[in-house]
Amino acid sequence: MVEAPETLEGWYCLHDFRRVDWARWKALPENERAAAIQEAVEFLTHTEQHTDAAEGSSALYSVLGHKADLLFLHLRPTPDELNALEGAFARTRLADFTTAAYSYVSVTELGLYEAQARGGATAPEEMRNLPFVQARLKPQIPARRYVTFYPMNKRRGEHENWYTLPMDERRAMMRSHGTLGHKYFGIVQQMITGSVGFDDWEWGVTLFSEDPLQFKKLVYEMRFDEVSAKFAEFGPFLLGVRVQPDELDRLLR
Repeated sequence: MVEAPETLEGWYCLHDFRRVDWARWKALPENERAAAIQEAVEFLTHTEQHTDAAEGSSALYSVLGHKADLLFLHLRPTPDELNALEGAFARTRLADFTTAAYSYVSVTELGLYEAQARGGATAPEEMRNLPFVQARLKPQIPARRYVTFYPMNKRRGEHENWYTLPMDERRAMMRSHGTLGHKYFGIVQQMITGSVGFDDWEWGVTLFSEDPLQFKKLVYEMRFDEVSAKFAEFGPFLLGVRVQPDELDRLLR
């Protein structure tokens, strides 16, 4: 049997994409819209300060294109807390004027062979306490203006199957893949979440930057890396712009 690499996991993650029913929303009387926006602002402030949990991070984005209008991005220590946030939003007046466009459930993840390559320690619990590992497993959503999200799989077809390769080959290719990504250090911040057993894809990739063009450059360059060229399968890409709670009124008027 081919050796499966161990992974370290941290916070659970929900990408909740919503589509606004603009016709119904615009038909709502002005005072009712104002009340709904104020309630939503309070909800967003509550989530961004994670007063519902001891730890976590949340943010709202306005999504470009037809796939969705809003992205509520949440990270919490347990799936129960994510479930509670979903329920809390569902009880708001604004939720009555939205439909679920797409969602993704996952958990922050770091492959142990990647962590060992950087940290030098061998025992998983030793690795977990290293600062760079904690930053990967318990990330604070950065205050960068743009975000893009996409799910992905490693190919397991008849001719190219990532999961039948020996561990050393996978490790070497991932090391090369990571070296390419490090070229964008400080320009693009990456969050990798695992979703095997949670959602339809195997991983979710969330990228943050002040310059959205860097998403294109990074993903394009990665296409020529062997890991992506031979073994990667990608789902839909969704691009968003950060919205602060006090900007919601301007967005929805």
